Amino acid sequence: MASGQRAWIWAPGWGYGTEAVKLYSFDVDAERLDLVPLAARRALDHAGRKLSLPGWQSLDLAQRRALVELGSAAMVDVAAVTSVAANASPAASTCESVFDPARETPPPALVEAYAPFGRLSTAVWLALDALDRYALQKVAGRDNSERRSAAYAEIVGYREVSTHLRPAGGVQMVNVGAKAVTERRALAESRVSMSREAFDLLQRQAVPKGDVLGIARVAGILAAKRTSELIPLCHAVPLTHLSIDLELDALAHAVRIVARVHAEAKTGVEMEALVAVSHAALTVYDMLKAVDRGMQIGPTRLLEKSGGASGDFRARTAAPAAGAGEGR
Repeated sequence: MASGQRAWIWAPGWGYGTEAVKLYSFDVDAERLDLVPLAARRALDHAGRKLSLPGWQSLDLAQRRALVELGSAAMVDVAAVTSVAANASPAASTCESVFDPARETPPPALVEAYAPFGRLSTAVWLALDALDRYALQKVAGRDNSERRSAAYAEIVGYREVSTHLRPAGGVQMVNVGAKAVTERRALAESRVSMSREAFDLLQRQAVPKGDVLGIARVAGILAAKRTSELIPLCHAVPLTHLSIDLELDALAHAVRIVARVHAEAKTGVEMEALVAVSHAALTVYDMLKAVDRGMQIGPTRLLEKSGGASGDFRARTAAPAAGAGEGR
């Protein structure tokens, strides 16, 4: 395996489930498992068990693989770990349980430990799964600079460029499996500014193509529901509420479009709100372009969002009206 690449193994025959197990290339040989990998150490730490190297090697390969799988899971099945470890000779000793560091923010001690190799930002920390966080903590507790450097390069380094990059190259969706389901809300806006002639037709509902505002509203709703198909790497989110309001601004000869989106989900709905207002704005343009091809769309922006570990957001100032004061 090339240096810096992670060993992902999907192995339904490994132990207790059918989930992918995770081994790190800086850690152990993925095939032989002669040494105790970090995934198995995490399983044992959660269960308050400690295996000597002879005890680990006394387990058959299926049992070692089972501990790796149990330690790769988001939640460790302590009873299953204890059951597997009981087969070791010499027997596993008991110790104080050690758990994963909290997900909300990287511990200052870890930030300092990995500072010589690069940043450990909150954004990247939030993108790590439980085993990644455990592994960084475990490796940082040992006075081995070379191993810390390798762990940082494999687990953190590529994410500091983008959380959508894979360590072996290419792109990926961010893993949100370990995130909590919370209420997610987002509010976004856009504008379409146009000539006086186009606005007059719109206001009088005399546009030859039909009901501009009604069709734009439906277009925005349909687009928001398909955000994961339109924006690469977005997750499909089941929306619980989606509304689009279109307001006429006679002074600026513009349409203001506002979308409100709610969901009970593991990831936010900002993109759904932004896609909704963007697509509605494009539809307004399409239905009026025969009258005014010089219409302006925007600014398009997020006004508010709430829910999730990154906290709430509210735009600080109102955006200027596009085309305002131009006498169009």
